[in-house]
Amino acid sequence: MYKGKKVIIVMPAYKASLTLEKTYREIPFDLVDDIILVDDASPDNTVEVAERLGIKHVIRHDKNKGYGGNQKTCYTKALELGGDIVIMLHPDYQYTPLLLTAMISIIGNGLYQVVFGSRILGKGALKGGMPMYKYIANRILTLTQNILMNQKLSEYHTGYRAFSGEVLRSVPFQKCNDDFVFDNEMIAQIFWKGYEIGEVTCPTKYFEEASSINFQRSMKYGFGVLGVSSRYFLAKIGLWKWNLLD
Repeated sequence: MYKGKKVIIVMPAYKASLTLEKTYREIPFDLVDDIILVDDASPDNTVEVAERLGIKHVIRHDKNKGYGGNQKTCYTKALELGGDIVIMLHPDYQYTPLLLTAMISIIGNGLYQVVFGSRILGKGALKGGMPMYKYIANRILTLTQNILMNQKLSEYHTGYRAFSGEVLRSVPFQKCNDDFVFDNEMIAQIFWKGYEIGEVTCPTKYFEEASSINFQRSMKYGFGVLGVSSRYFLAKIGLWKWNLLD
């Protein structure tokens, strides 16, 4: 609980058995009321590890629903539990749980209703192991998206995201794609509703057990997010009726 607001951590999991405990141990439990882990039909023992750790809300998909589909289950459950501040924390330990306190306080004090942990703010991305092609692609995509969406985020592609319950109730996230482009469609919904997004510098960690997508899927993702931003731009100038934003 933070200033009377219920804080819920959601963990979209896939093959996270080797990193889940390390991630879990760094969560500031003095501020966090509930943890939800949604396992997307992992072939390993992620669910067993979660239950051994005592995570109260463990949901397992019978079949893989994709990264976006996993988040839909996460946020739906968080709203069902009455979350006032909901933070997505990947259980692969790529994003440090030590930033949770800062992200919770930003939303809890009413500074922003949405906060992203940015790997690009500062100079830590490449030092932390981000592959050069991903770094370059991130910078090009972000520049293009900022122009199309008339915003100034340092990156659109972080998986470390915190939301107020108001935002999650306001945006129609169930309409978003079930794959990785879900994140950028949700950003479009957030900006469309008039919310601003705050950012905090997040150290970058790339290692063998951390989840990632291969080059081919990265290319598909890149074209997908450019499509999202282009449709948003056309909707803003009245040339596109996009039901995702309604």
